[in-house]
Amino acid sequence: MNPDSELDLFRAQVNCAAVLENLGQPWRLDTRESTRRALKYRRGEGEVLIVTHEGRGWWDPLSSAKGDVFTLVQHLDPSLNFGHVRQVLRRFVGVTPRFTPTERKREGQGDTHSVAERWASRPRLRPGCAAWQYLAEKRALPAAALTLAAEQGIIRDGAYGSAWFAHGVQGEVTHVEIRGPNFKGSLKGGHKSLFRFRPGATEVRRLVIAEAPIDALSAAAIEQLRTDSLYVATGGGMGPGTLTALQRLCAELATRPGAIVESAADANRAGDRYAVRHAEIARESLVPFRRLRPPEGLDWNNVQQGRGS
Repeated sequence: MNPDSELDLFRAQVNCAAVLENLGQPWRLDTRESTRRALKYRRGEGEVLIVTHEGRGWWDPLSSAKGDVFTLVQHLDPSLNFGHVRQVLRRFVGVTPRFTPTERKREGQGDTHSVAERWASRPRLRPGCAAWQYLAEKRALPAAALTLAAEQGIIRDGAYGSAWFAHGVQGEVTHVEIRGPNFKGSLKGGHKSLFRFRPGATEVRRLVIAEAPIDALSAAAIEQLRTDSLYVATGGGMGPGTLTALQRLCAELATRPGAIVESAADANRAGDRYAVRHAEIARESLVPFRRLRPPEGLDWNNVQQGRGS
């Protein structure tokens, strides 16, 4: 076969998702956080890749890596040269991924309540409620921070003593993270953006990016609720909605003198990878960056609780 014809065959008939599912340690589809146009695959702690363009493209939300099926194989095994890559891809011509297509429920089928509707049905955070007690007693968050969060309407009193944290876009709740004494998860059917906590009403000149909402609140509490800062949480890995939200915030900061982006991700391997991606986003907008790293192996809520001291 003509070499150029073979390359065209690979581009047309090799699906990036099929490569991920079958090459080396398999990646698995995260159906909860995938859409028709962006399939989110996970493998191991902190490893995420997004497959796009109907399987013809991909990108890494934790770095600047992206490309087609050829660069995907080299991303998965950097030791391979282009000749080796061609040998690998011959095995995947016409191979169909095993994922089950995610279909949105039509109105009238199953639970029709949206994430925003379920959020609105829960009571607001208030002193004495189960969520307040969990956050204050188990997570050591001060009343001043919880009061501000309650006023901003970003936390709700969830079921079984849990706290609900809202991700939002232009005032609409698009995703809800849940943390409680015995539970960690999120509502199904949502799309991640950012959890946002703003202690002051002055112009924001500092963006602090944490992984979990409780860590964002903890960092704010440790810093005595700095009024020039916006504390956000990505919910761990960054999907398309999270990336877009961060890019917009950084673009806004780029117009303000003295602005800075700081990554408050956890002090572990995954957190450091997230921090590298945060730095890239800041750099793309020409905003200075700094790593706000807790002590090794800890997150900012650990610090708030006095661990590692």
